[in-house]
This record gives sequence, C-alpha cells and structure tokens, in this order.
Amino acid sequence: MRLVYNIGLFALCLLALLRPTVSQATHVRAGEITTRRLPGPSLTYLITLTAYYDESPKGRDAATAATEAPICFGDGTSLSVPRSGRVYINGNTSSVNSYTVIHTYAGPGTYVIGSYLINRNVGTLNLPPAASSDQLSFYVSTTILINAALQVNSTPVMLNPPLDSARVGQKFCHNPAAFDADGDSLAYRLYRPQATVSGCRSQIIPSYLDPTQFSNAKEDGSSPATFSIDPRTGDLCWDAPGQAGQFNFAFIIEEWRNGVKIGEIIRDMQLTVVDQPNKRPLIVGAEICVEAGTLIQQAITATDPDGQRVIIRGFGGPLNVNNDGLPLPPDLRIPPEFARLINGGVAQAQPATVTFNWQTNCNQARAEPYDITLKVNDVPGRGAVSLVSFATLRIRLYAPSVKNLTARPTATTAGRAIQLNWSAYSCGRVTTLGAGNDTTQLIIYRKEGCTPIQSQSCTTGLDPSYGYQEITRVPYTATSYIDTSALRRGVSYSYRIVARNPGIGNNGGFSVVSTEACLELPLLAPVMTQVTVDSTDTQRGQITVRWTRPLGLQPGDLGAPYQYRLQRATGLTGTDFVTVATINTNLQAGLADTVYVDKGSSTSALNTTANAYRYRVEFYYTAAGGGLTRLDVTEGASSVRLSAAPAQRQVTLSWQASVPWSNDNQVHDVYRSRSGPNGPFNKIDEVRVSGTASYTYVDTGTDNIVVDGNTSRVLSADSSYCYRVMTRGTYTDARLAVAVRTPLENYSQILCATPTDTTRPCPPRLGLDSLNCASLSPESLCNQTSFTNKLRWTPTSGPTCDPNVVGYKLYYGRYEQDTPAELVSIPAPTTSFEHSSLSTVAGCYYVTAVSRSGVESLPSNRVCNDACPLFVLPNVFTPNGDGKNDVFAALSCPRFVESVALVVYNRNGSKVYEGSSASLAWPGKSSDGTDLPSGLYYYQVSVRYAVLDRAAPAQVLKGWVQILREGVSMR
Repeated sequence: MRLVYNIGLFALCLLALLRPTVSQATHVRAGEITTRRLPGPSLTYLITLTAYYDESPKGRDAATAATEAPICFGDGTSLSVPRSGRVYINGNTSSVNSYTVIHTYAGPGTYVIGSYLINRNVGTLNLPPAASSDQLSFYVSTTILINAALQVNSTPVMLNPPLDSARVGQKFCHNPAAFDADGDSLAYRLYRPQATVSGCRSQIIPSYLDPTQFSNAKEDGSSPATFSIDPRTGDLCWDAPGQAGQFNFAFIIEEWRNGVKIGEIIRDMQLTVVDQPNKRPLIVGAEICVEAGTLIQQAITATDPDGQRVIIRGFGGPLNVNNDGLPLPPDLRIPPEFARLINGGVAQAQPATVTFNWQTNCNQARAEPYDITLKVNDVPGRGAVSLVSFATLRIRLYAPSVKNLTARPTATTAGRAIQLNWSAYSCGRVTTLGAGNDTTQLIIYRKEGCTPIQSQSCTTGLDPSYGYQEITRVPYTATSYIDTSALRRGVSYSYRIVARNPGIGNNGGFSVVSTEACLELPLLAPVMTQVTVDSTDTQRGQITVRWTRPLGLQPGDLGAPYQYRLQRATGLTGTDFVTVATINTNLQAGLADTVYVDKGSSTSALNTTANAYRYRVEFYYTAAGGGLTRLDVTEGASSVRLSAAPAQRQVTLSWQASVPWSNDNQVHDVYRSRSGPNGPFNKIDEVRVSGTASYTYVDTGTDNIVVDGNTSRVLSADSSYCYRVMTRGTYTDARLAVAVRTPLENYSQILCATPTDTTRPCPPRLGLDSLNCASLSPESLCNQTSFTNKLRWTPTSGPTCDPNVVGYKLYYGRYEQDTPAELVSIPAPTTSFEHSSLSTVAGCYYVTAVSRSGVESLPSNRVCNDACPLFVLPNVFTPNGDGKNDVFAALSCPRFVESVALVVYNRNGSKVYEGSSASLAWPGKSSDGTDLPSGLYYYQVSVRYAVLDRAAPAQVLKGWVQILREGVSMR
C-alpha cells in the first residue's frame, strides 16, 4: 500500500526549527536509510529509515513521542513519515523504530535521501561537551543512482544492529552484516557523524573526536591505538578503548556494479564501553567455496576466556531474516531454502558449537560471495555487561560445470564438421529482469591444439590467457552442437563449455569450465599440393593444379566410383568458387587423376596478368542408393602473386600466397629477365624467409647465382625488367608432412617493372631582354598596351647531373615578392620563350630542366624586368567641347600607369573635385558634375605604376592648371 501524508513544507521547516523539549532531546542512538525499487515501469522506491532509540527511563518518553520522522527524497521534496514499527531489543533498553514510505521519482539521476531526528542522546564522549550531546541533531543519508540499466535495484540491508558493548583495554569489532540481494559488490570506509543545519541540509559535526583520542594503547599493549574498517569485509575495529563511556561513529557502505558505484549508505552507530573484569568471548569464522546444489553443514565454535556461557547468532542474506529475527521482504529473500543456524541464539556452555546449515540451489549462484556475520556474546553474572565478538563465514557459491563433454567428426552439406555432445545441464534457470526474460546460456569455446587446464574448483569462467575463442552460445536446454566454422583437417581442436546464469545485478555469473573435449579431424579428403603459374597472359593464362588422393581413405572404405570436382575462385582469398573440372576415379594406382592444367575457357579466360586464382577440390563417393555424396573439401590454395615497387635504380619485389601449407622458413628463388617477359630468365638469388606471410627482395642489378650465367649490371631507368619467383613450402602437420612429398614448389606470374631515376639535371642559366629606361625617349612605347618579355637559357652539365634532359619548365611571378608559379613547359631542345600579351614588362622568371625520368632540376638563376614609368601633365586645357584639349590628361605617352587619383582645389583652397581612374581624363567639372568656370586651379595627382615592387609607393604630382572656356581653342 502506498503511504501518502498531507503535511506541508512549512510544517517540516517548523519541526526542524523548534527548540527540542527535554523528552525530545535524549533518545536517538543510531540509524540508517535503506531503499528498494519496486517492480514496474515507474521509478518507485520503498524507502525505510531505521532509527535506534534509547528506551532507558531518561529517554523512553522521547522515544515514545517519536511517532513521525521527516524524510528528504533528494528531488526537492520531503515528507513527515509516521512510524511503522517499534521493536524492543537489548533487554528493552533500546528499540528499533521503522519509518517507511513509497516515493516515485520523475526520472533518472543521482538522489541523496536524508533524514534528521531531534535529538541524539546525552553523554556521548566523542561529541563534546558530552553533557550537551543531546543538543545535537541526528542526520543520516543514503545516495541512490537511478539508471535504466540497473533495472530493479535495492540498497544493501544491515542485519546486525548498530548497538554494542565493549570493555576498556580490549579490542572491539563490529560488523553490520550487510546483505545485498542483487549480489552487488560492497566496499566500506569510515565517515563521521552528521547533524542537520537546516531541514534537509546537513554537515559533519565539527566537535567530533576520533575514538583513538580516548585510547592509551592496543589490547596487546603496543601503541598507537587504532580505529579502522576493513574495506572488503566491513569489520570495524577499535583496538582498544581506553575509557568507559558512550561513543558514536559512522561509516559508509558503497554499492558497486560492473565497476560503477551505484549508491552508498551512511550508518551512524553507538558503542557503550564499560570498565569491568569481564573478557570478551572469541569466535572463529571460515571461508568455503562450494558448487551450487551442495548441502552446507559448517560447524561454528566459540569460547569465552572467563568460562561463561555464550550465545552465537548469525546475520546474513541466506538466513532470510532481519535483525529482529523476522522474515525479510519477499524480494530480498534467497529462495527457496532458508539457511539455519542450528542451536543459534541459545546460551551454551563453552566451548559452544552451532551448525550453519544451508541446502543451496542453482538460483543462489552468484559472482560475489555470501557473507554470514557470526556474533557471539557472553552471559556474565548479574550487573556485568555482556561483551561481543564477530567473525565472518564467507561462502562462495558457484554454478556447476557442464558434464561429459565429447567431440566426434562428422560431415554436413557445408563440409567437414565436429559434433559436440554433453549431459543435460543441471543448473538452468529463468530469471525475470524487469519486463523481460533472460535464460541461462551455455557458451562454447574452441581453440587449436589441446592444452590441459589445472582444475580450480572456485575459478569460474574461462580466462582469455588460455587462448580459447567463443564460437557460439546455446540455450542451457541444449545437449549438442555441430561446429562447421572454418575447420581444417589435420588440426587438433579443443572445446570447453561455460554456463552463464543470468541474474539481477551481480547474481548468477559464470560456471566452472567444463573438462576438455579434444579432437583431430581425420584426413578423409584430398590435400592440395600445387598451384603454379605456367603462363602469364591477359587472355591465355595457364595454371597447373595438383592434389593428393584422400590420405586416410582406402579403396574399399566407401562406395566407388569416386569423383574430384576442381573449383576455382578469383583472388588470393576469393570465395566465388565455380567448378572448372570433374574427374572420375577408382583410386587405382598409377592413374593420373590428381593433376589438372587450367587454361580457362572461351567464356572464362584466365587472366594471370591481373589476377591470382584460388583452387579447392571437392571429393565425392557413391552412396548406397547410387548417388554421389560429398565427403569433404580441401582447404583453398592460391597461386603466388608477385608485385613490384620501382625505386632509384632498383626494384623491390614482394609476393604472397594463401595456401594451407607454410612457405615460412623455406628458400624461395628469384628470377629475372633483361629481355622481356619471354625470357630467358636467370636465377639471380635465393631468399630464405621466416615468420611472415609476405616476402620481399630488392633487386639492384646484381646476379648472386652465376651458375646459369652472370647477368649483373646496374639497373637502368631506360629499361624494363621482368621477374618471377618460385616458392617452396611444406605442411606443418606432422602426418601431412610425411604423407605429402615436399617441398611444394610453385611459380608466380611474370611481372615487369622499370626502375626510377631520381638524379636531377643541372639547372640551366637564364637570360632576359630587359628595358633600358635611360635610353627611352618620352615618345618611346607611345600608345603601347601589350608587351613581350624575351627569355633565353643555356643548358649546363656536371658530373653529378643527369644529362638526359627532355624539356624545361619556365616559372613566372608578376612581382619580385611573389613565389613564381609554373608558366609553361617547353620540350627540348628549344631554349627560348617569348612571354607576350603582358600589360607590363615587370616580372621575375626562373627555369628548370626535366629529365627523361620526370625529375626536375633545381631552379636556375632568377631574372627580373622592371617597367619605365612616365607621366607628365599640362598646365592649361580648354573644356569647350571642340574635341581639342577638352580634358586635363597626361601629355603624350604615359607609360605603365595602373591608376590615377586626382584632387582639385580652387584659388580659395576649397576642394572642388576628387576622383580616381585607370587614366587621368578630368573634364573640368566639380564632383557633382557642374562645369567649373575659367580660372586657375591647383591639383594633387597620385599615380601608381605597374612596376616590379608590389609595395612601391604612388608618385605624387602637385601643381596648377588653367581652365580656359568661351571659344578659346588650343592647338
């Protein structure tokens, strides 16, 4: 049932601000907040505040009055929640109070749920002043991460109450007995008690003192005293209290899943230290690892140094009860069997023994261990305080392995196969995860080679270091599987199976790996032995293919006649196999039935120049009904593919093949022809290759094998050289290496290549017919708008230059600041060029020579030409429209002018005109187009010229000009 309470935020704030009465101020001892997400699509959580109150006479009235507790949900809302339960413990001196509410969050996120209570009980020594510790509020919080990937998630619950007693001078330990129903990993760390600042806001209590400040030494007398928590087990130990009294401290339990922290709980607990002669009892834990389905019967023993009776109790998820001994909520239980602590909770004479009894089952297997917190307290005489000790029974419960795995060879329509069988898996389950279902799966692994694994009963899964690869997953109900994936004959295959149990959180997990099933496929098919290129041609290529008869098959084993079907695919690793030959055979001795010369066909030419080809052979036998049935197929074997990379006076060869045998650690032969693809070919070297599937050789022209003649000579960039290689190989499988004659020799196709030559020609020497400005008259270049630069160069030579020049490249830049760009390519032997249609002669040039190999020389010397500018103005003009001297313009033949800017002033100094143009032609008008009257005007002209320097400043001309109108004509 969902709890809804109508209390306003104002009332909550008022509750936090009211000064507590005496009865309200001395009752809170310890507490924590836990949460459970409820099933369904909404983000709805059951939130429980568990608070421990002082029920002694001084605090009973305050505890009774604590009928409500405020809970802040971390999303900006809060609620005052009624008390839902009150159970008395420790001889009615304390009570466990529960405040439970259901809250729905709007969306994913991280939320800090907190609660503040008024107030702590009095007398806590490490919250000074102890006499006023009842003036400090009590605050705890829990952080949850709401994420769709977490599905239904619960925080851990603490099954051991946070109230204990200790003795001065004796080591004290406490364990919260935290249990996470989802199997998430838990980690522990110390924290400090908190108080509320204002409502939902909190702070660490600044006056808090570490407990070791109340210690003199450890229990064994050594120093200093320690106060710590084990991050893995949660054992919180103080070694050792040095002063009687009441102490509070806090710690955090972190919840982790798949390496991500998904929440944390703060527990604030209280310890009472007494100074008395009673000694604490002792209890021994254990760590066990068993297969799910095992009946656990573990004896637990405790003793007391004083010889007093002791009571042994257990806290943990498998017991399915909370710290009150009441059943856990159904969704936190571990079904179906409950663990029991036989004789637990009964006072016994020591040495006392109880039996932890748990009939486990498959659903309880998980990656994280189950921790049972064992607690023993003594039963001292009247007036003495009972002391406690803790220990942990850690139980690792793993899923059982798949049993009786076997493997045998078989055949399918797809080819060779291995049949796996195993016994029905005994530990399958279906687990509901949110709205969907997941089932136990069996993961099948395979690797080449058989390697025993040292059995480790508690090691689950299959470590990658063993070299196994997952090949498939099948439902746990399966008992067989046929493996057809890329199996090679003559290879041993090892199989193992691991079961994966699904579960919420970290529940479930992997089983122990099965025993090994190892099998070597028998040799029931032929074996490829040769794919060699006889002829290299685009249309009439030829390849010889050879194979063996089935090595493990005798003539009478299967029905005759038999048939080979040779299939071909294009490419080194081609898979587009088509049948190119069918050969019937009775496997009679001396019959040439395992060789075929492939010449292609009219519809399928064999282009050995452009392609490698891959072959395989299918083997058929005659079944009892008379039809041919495929028994097996060989591995594919390709021709050797040769490639070349020309370099400076050398050629680098590389070759490869995709074959079922190994060409590693063999001697390969390299052949070269200086006379073209028709030979003759000379063997020039032997290459021993190792450890690689791609092989290389650099030919510099040397012939290292002179038995067939010495053809050593430097390679020329003017010649083409043709090559072929012969590889040698052998099968690595010992049986095949014996049965198949080796080495397996195969030729590549013929490949021709021309070396490069990167030697540069010498740079030419460049000359330019430039203008002589001093010799030009004012009328020179009059009215000329197009110009030509004439260039000539002279080739040069040197001992380190390539003399084979086939052309030149001329580079041009308009300005001296430019990087010249290629202007034109000129074939040799021409050594001149006229750069015409120029608007100015200004510009820079250099030329390079180009060798027959396409190598360009360094630049020649750089030559530049500059313009000879000229601009002269008159001092009178007559804008009267008679077509003579109508504009103010430069006198005859302005040269290399790019632009002109004019500013005109009248005799009063006022600007009457301003403009710019490519050339000056002012008609004697003002800037607004009005004719100016006759008279004297002053001008400033800025002229920019098309010269070599891009940054050359404009020439500024200043003077006067007379405007004459009204019938005046000037000739």
